[in-house]
Amino acid sequence: MSEFKKVSVVKTANVYFDGKVTSRTVKFSDGSKKTLGFMQAGDYEFATEQKEIMEVLAGEAKVLLPNTNSWQLFKAGDEFNVAANASFKLEVAGFMDYCCSYVD
Repeated sequence: MSEFKKVSVVKTANVYFDGKVTSRTVKFSDGSKKTLGFMQAGDYEFATEQKEIMEVLAGEAKVLLPNTNSWQLFKAGDEFNVAANASFKLEVAGFMDYCCSYVD
């Protein structure tokens, strides 16, 4: 899906890592939400509260998923899942444009 219809967008950005990662929250009429974000080059670690599906829209990142020892490369068109109450690491060499879906 290349666009979302009939949504509301929270105007205030979510800003992490001194502004190197930003996102905007998109709310849907069914109560679900997603974030559309951008990561500049850097190394990051995030913790989840809900299950997340991360879709790479542009760019790429190496990702260390929970309970694994091997980094995996995800590029535009790829996605990966992270369980609730887990943490994962990313190494972004250039940039990564992404959509994160939160799953109950």
